[in-house]
Amino acid sequence: MSLQIPEIISLASAFYGSSVLFSALELDVFTAIAESEDPTVEALATALSVDTRGLRLLLDAAVATGLLTKSDLRYALTPATQATLVRGAPHDLTKAIAYNRDVYPAWGRLTELVRTGKPVEAPKIHLGDDPERTRRFALSMHGRAMGIGKAVVPALNLPKGAKVLDLAGGPGTYALLMAQSDPELTCDTYDLPAISAVAKEITAPCADRITCHAGDYHTDLYPENTYDVVTLFGCLHQESPEAIIDILTRATRALKPGGTVYVLDLMTGPDHTTPPFSALFAVNMALTTDNGWVFSTEELQTWMTAAGLSHFTCTPIPPPMPHFLAKATR
Repeated sequence: MSLQIPEIISLASAFYGSSVLFSALELDVFTAIAESEDPTVEALATALSVDTRGLRLLLDAAVATGLLTKSDLRYALTPATQATLVRGAPHDLTKAIAYNRDVYPAWGRLTELVRTGKPVEAPKIHLGDDPERTRRFALSMHGRAMGIGKAVVPALNLPKGAKVLDLAGGPGTYALLMAQSDPELTCDTYDLPAISAVAKEITAPCADRITCHAGDYHTDLYPENTYDVVTLFGCLHQESPEAIIDILTRATRALKPGGTVYVLDLMTGPDHTTPPFSALFAVNMALTTDNGWVFSTEELQTWMTAAGLSHFTCTPIPPPMPHFLAKATR
């Protein structure tokens, strides 16, 4: 892809639109419009307890970016914002986008990453050191996983009554969706203590069949020859190749013979430049984790083979996120 001059100028200003979206979500503007009988700037400013002039600038910018429409001084949601940016909407992305807002300052320090090769913020900020940021991160991952998982879990074709080991299971979203898909399925999900605590809340509806363990998949040992399935969803992009092989090797030992390891992640082509979102997300991970990047499907196949797995396959999942689902068997 080669940019023309107008596109270069647009790219240089792209953060304007992101800032409008983040501010509107922080103020809960979209929900206020959805609930308002008089969505004029004056009425909305009163409802939100904000300055009228400031809100008018924000709302007009939201119209300009396509987030809202405006007619006769009244603002309205588009079908897409109604479905995704109103709290409790069918495809609520408000918590998921909170993660983008939290990492926004890190992107302003990209040059520092390039000069030093080190993340510009401590990874532990969103993994336990800052309780509020950690909870926001976990709920953001839950929001994303709910959208992705509804397409992924049916594609797993899990055996009836499967015993699942869910590593780096985050807020437990995938564990919950798997358990809800099969009343006989049981799942052990592992993550760092602060994240696992949130997972216990999320998975409470199936607490009798989901056990949330506080652990660390870099060092944890699991009972061998025990599980039908091991899942590693959205986590390996923060690991080095050596760590990935080690994690996969210990996961493979936990499987029964013939069991399956599933890896769900953003992946790239061999040159690490496509899809564009994955190449950009690699930078995001490097800004916020020690070994963050996005690997290729070919690299993953090599590592899964090194871990003792075979019959590798990898397929894209439905849009909008460019994730791939890989599987291999012991």
